[in-house]
Amino acid sequence: MAEQDRPQIYLLTPPEFDLGSFPAQLDRVLQGVPVACLRLSLATRDEDRLIRATDAVREVAHSADVAMVIDTHVVLAERLGLDGVHLPDGARSVRAARKTLGADAIVGAFCGQSRHDGMNAGEAGADYVAFGPVAGALGDGALAERDLFAWWSEMIEVPVVAEGGLTPEAVRALAPVTDFIAVGEEIWRTDDPAAALRALVDAMG
Repeated sequence: MAEQDRPQIYLLTPPEFDLGSFPAQLDRVLQGVPVACLRLSLATRDEDRLIRATDAVREVAHSADVAMVIDTHVVLAERLGLDGVHLPDGARSVRAARKTLGADAIVGAFCGQSRHDGMNAGEAGADYVAFGPVAGALGDGALAERDLFAWWSEMIEVPVVAEGGLTPEAVRALAPVTDFIAVGEEIWRTDDPAAALRALVDAMG
């Protein structure tokens, strides 16, 4: 597969990380493989923690010319001057987020395995729709099948993201039918995240 035809990498932070050491680790990853977007995807709801984490990684992302969005928190995205927000509840919050953040912000929506929810999110103004998980036993065990991505890529113009449980095999299968591969825990739980991400990119063919 030609490099320009490959999906772009959409990188997720770990749900928890050390503010002192993670920025350097993130920088190594961003230097190794082109990344289109970084999502701050922390499990915490503590506002102070989220703000400090944003400050810790934003400089790294922007110095690498990588857009940065935050999971869920529309108000923080606006207040902290981020590039946008990722909404985990499908189409429900897209219009409100777009109204708050404006036309130029990135607004993405995770829609599980629901083609219908994805279409609603696109119609509401989402810049991308994410489906997943694509492999593994995450959540309730339901998977976003390759057929969903293939149909979406053929029929819908809104970019599509594959997210959750990514393996080299899944990446290889999905590369021809998805615009972005969202990678997070798959690499951060390894000893060498940069090498792990490179292996997933190489699996695209």
